[in-house]
Amino acid sequence: MTQDKVLICKDCGCEFIFSAGEQEFYAEKGFTNEPQRCKPCRQARKNGGHQREMFTAVCSSCGGEAKVPFQPREDRPVYCSDCFSRQR
Repeated sequence: MTQDKVLICKDCGCEFIFSAGEQEFYAEKGFTNEPQRCKPCRQARKNGGHQREMFTAVCSSCGGEAKVPFQPREDRPVYCSDCFSRQR
């Protein structure tokens, strides 16, 4: 029978638990290596390790604040989420 193991994350250096249930799952799948990273570091790595930068602009339709994931240009309209949904 397996027991929980305490492992050290190779990215952040924090301790994390490799539970008996996770060990059984790894064995069922045929995985031979233990996890190297804690769950938050695995998730960050999966997401590319960074948050998307958001820019603020004035909505061309209602004049409200619009947060967009790109640098707005002066020659193109920018819409807030609500106005963008109505445009479609």
